[in-house]
Amino acid sequence: MQISVTDAKAQLTELVQCAESGDEIVLTRHGHAAVRLVPVRPMPGRASRHALLDSVRASARVRCASGPAAERSQDFLYDRDGLPG
Repeated sequence: MQISVTDAKAQLTELVQCAESGDEIVLTRHGHAAVRLVPVRPMPGRASRHALLDSVRASARVRCASGPAAERSQDFLYDRDGLPG
C-alpha cells in the first residue's frame, strides 16, 4: 500500500497495525516513495547469539578438509628460476 505522508498523519495507528501484521506500507512525498513502515524484529539475546556462533563454528570444523599446503599450490605456474612458465 502506498499513501502520502500528509494522509498518513491521520491514519498512523491503522498503518502501524497493518505494518505489524505484515503488510508493506510505503509513505510517499510528492508522488515518490520516501519511507517504508516495517515492524521491528526483536533482537536475539546473548545466549541465542552464542549458540548460533557455536553451531557455525562446529559446522565449519566438519566441512574443513585438509589439502595441499597453500605455499606450494601455484608452483606449477613458475619455472625453477621463479619466472612465469
